Amino acid sequence: MDEFILVLDFGGQYKELISRMTRSLKVYSEIKPGKMPASEVKKLAPIGIILTGGPNSVYAENAPQCDPAIFELGIPILGICYGMQIMCHQLGGNVKQCIVGEYGQAETTLGDSILMRGIKPQIQALMSHADQVCELPQGFTSIAHTQNCLYAACEDKVRKLYGLQFHPEVERCECGREIMRNFLYDVCGASGNYHLDGYIEQRIQMIRQTVGDKRVLLALSGGVDSSVCAALLSKAIGKQLTCIFVDHGFMRLHEGDRIEHIFSDKQLHFIRVQAAPRFLKKIKGVTSPEQKRKIIGEEFIRVFEEESRKLGNVEFLAQGTIYPDIIESGGAFGDTIKSHHNVGGLPKNIAFEGIIEPLSGLFKDEVRVIGRKLGLPTGLVNRQPFPGPGLAIRVTGVVNFKKLELLRKADHIVCQEIEKLKNKPKQYFAVLTDVRSVGIKGDRRTYDYVVAVRAVETGDFMTCTYTPLPHHTLSQISSRIVNEVKQISRVVYDITGKPPATIEWE
Repeated sequence: MDEFILVLDFGGQYKELISRMTRSLKVYSEIKPGKMPASEVKKLAPIGIILTGGPNSVYAENAPQCDPAIFELGIPILGICYGMQIMCHQLGGNVKQCIVGEYGQAETTLGDSILMRGIKPQIQALMSHADQVCELPQGFTSIAHTQNCLYAACEDKVRKLYGLQFHPEVERCECGREIMRNFLYDVCGASGNYHLDGYIEQRIQMIRQTVGDKRVLLALSGGVDSSVCAALLSKAIGKQLTCIFVDHGFMRLHEGDRIEHIFSDKQLHFIRVQAAPRFLKKIKGVTSPEQKRKIIGEEFIRVFEEESRKLGNVEFLAQGTIYPDIIESGGAFGDTIKSHHNVGGLPKNIAFEGIIEPLSGLFKDEVRVIGRKLGLPTGLVNRQPFPGPGLAIRVTGVVNFKKLELLRKADHIVCQEIEKLKNKPKQYFAVLTDVRSVGIKGDRRTYDYVVAVRAVETGDFMTCTYTPLPHHTLSQISSRIVNEVKQISRVVYDITGKPPATIEWE
């Protein structure tokens, strides 16, 4: 790329959204460690730098720091949340703990700045901070404030240094995209020449160079990521690829059969492994969601190893890992939100020469673009996300066959009713909680399970708002579940956004 934005990471969970947004605005971006020396930054010659958020306090001992010399390179810099605080802290400002922290949307008044050009004077911005700048460095002025934050944004126009206490990269920040566009184009002078047209050929060459004449075993779940990965690998190495669908018994109703039907018709070496009993045995009595994910992740690998030996020791394991999987599974500075089975669940020792993850640098929307370019069916490309551990982490607490069957039936009803809607949510499902509730059925007292329904609106799957489903739909879902599924006596609707919740319950 002849121009790109360098994103310096300080552990913020939204760092990939920053990179994703810059790419969606047709400017390429790369994420590097926040401690990268200024000399290395200068060699990369980015047209702009973005400092991410992070969970630490800039004044704390051992808090992540950046090389102060980056502020003297003459490259435009935008600090977001922790990124703004570290910039102000290192340039002589003062950062302290808030008297009143801000979490969620806050009414923010914008001032006169190139960043705010063409944007209305008041917006709802997403805040998530316990610290804030209480004194600006010399040369900086305030360009936004909230009721509780005097310096919600700041700038040094001469040095092209900008700071935002709020998060413009998330969907819940009003006009955040416009602010980012102003930084990229009006401050950094981007031309907008990034696109995915050459990505497929580039990945094909990489796969062929890595694999040579050896064979590859792909973990195929039937979801968007693994399906696009299968199509890309098939195009690159053809008959050297074997696709393994491990039916761990945690799929939705009839989903395993649908996956087999779709991929058995394609020109792929497809194998379905029926492994439900062994997976259930492995997580027997386990209640921790993190432990479930790690156990299931390791068992996946063991199944693949066994199948590899049957096939004559296949050398490479392929996975449909995408960038958000890696981010949420933790990094150098960030907290682990949840270990994805194909990242945090991988055992240290695996019986493969290497692992191939051709989609690991892409975001979900980019993966869908690649899928369409590879000619995959629209229904498959637009399929809503389904967790690798499946219903095992949608049954809270202990998992057993009986609970899985209850959830499968309840979830099927949820999907049937929501799919009747003209405007469907981006993701929707049922959760079998570990809570029981008193009810009445046929004049008899019952003490059965509570099912939670989740339906959300999101484009990045890193943040979301709940979908205000029609009351008629919710009523139909509730009525059908409690009448058609024995041992469920109550249905509740989850109206929590992300943050502070996650999309999945576990």
